[in-house]
Amino acid sequence: MVPFSPNNNLIKNEVVLLPSEPRSYGDEQELVSEVVAFIHRYADLSQTFEQVAGHYVILSWVYDAFNDLPYLRLRGDFGTGKTRSLLTIGSLCYKPFFASGASTVSPIFHTLDAFRGTLIFDEADFRFSDERSEIVKILNNGNVRGMPVLRTVMNRQREFNPQAFHVFGPKIVATRGRYEDRALESRFITEETGARPLRDDIPINLPPTFKDEARELRNKLLLYRFRRRHEITLDPSLVDPTLEPRINQIMLPLLSVVSDPRLQGALRSAAKRAQDLIVAERGLLMEAQVLEVLMEQMLSSNRLVVPVADVTTGMIQRYGAEYERPLTNRWIGSVLRKKLNLLTYKSHGVYVVPMGEKQKVEILCRRYGVNIVIGSVVDRA
Repeated sequence: MVPFSPNNNLIKNEVVLLPSEPRSYGDEQELVSEVVAFIHRYADLSQTFEQVAGHYVILSWVYDAFNDLPYLRLRGDFGTGKTRSLLTIGSLCYKPFFASGASTVSPIFHTLDAFRGTLIFDEADFRFSDERSEIVKILNNGNVRGMPVLRTVMNRQREFNPQAFHVFGPKIVATRGRYEDRALESRFITEETGARPLRDDIPINLPPTFKDEARELRNKLLLYRFRRRHEITLDPSLVDPTLEPRINQIMLPLLSVVSDPRLQGALRSAAKRAQDLIVAERGLLMEAQVLEVLMEQMLSSNRLVVPVADVTTGMIQRYGAEYERPLTNRWIGSVLRKKLNLLTYKSHGVYVVPMGEKQKVEILCRRYGVNIVIGSVVDRA
């Protein structure tokens, strides 16, 4: 193994931060307290998110013990402390790599693949579709082990030779808004910035001692990694049956490094709020309206099938005024097949949904927040 030269631009310009030597610390709780105190000293975050960020720093140093990871996000307008929080939290993480929306994509792929550290990404709102698609690949693939991003690389012989870039690892990003990709949104633990006045004790400019303090803590965290990396495991007993599988998937690694039951409860509450928001957003989609009408007809009919035309009629009567374009059988059938993945087939010249899909429809209703009671459908949550 050949180490990177200290004259490497990434190291020399402090784009990637490394520890200098292992340094002893007290017990694990003292180390967490030091990390949280450092974050509190230089960044203005809510009390719960301070604790989450402190434990996320700990998680970043043993992240390769897990197969799935959550991301942290600071979301708010400019001037609300997002960049300061990124610098503060990121400077303590495992091999943090600092980038911004002004960076080109290629060095991000190469740096993540080479260092296998933590991506700290500022201004992660992407204006151009080509940049957005490439960066979103990193964010979509980077929270699950074994999902590298393939990119075309030509060798000296001009031979087609795709290269796999490993982008799995912790990531902390700052954005002004949400991502349109709802699957990507579900990967974040988010702190909304700018909701309260800045604390008086937060320094406007970082003092000269900031870098030394951060390096000292990285040195202690390096020894923590040496001691605990092969002891840390996922704790399946922490699965919350009230949460969706995706939410449990991203929360379990963080819960597995949190020893404080109160913080575990706070994390579960945050996860539940995030899930409720996702369900509420789904409930505003056309798919939820189609499910509501379809489920109502399934519950009130003794037939073996529900004609797509009947679903269309129900949609027109209940929600037709909300749409600028006419609701047609073809459009509703497309939503049933392509968006909801329900079976439809042609029977006696018309398309129908078989009653055999009822169980799948019930599951989808719960996912989209359509509340079902025996004999009827009530308003969505």
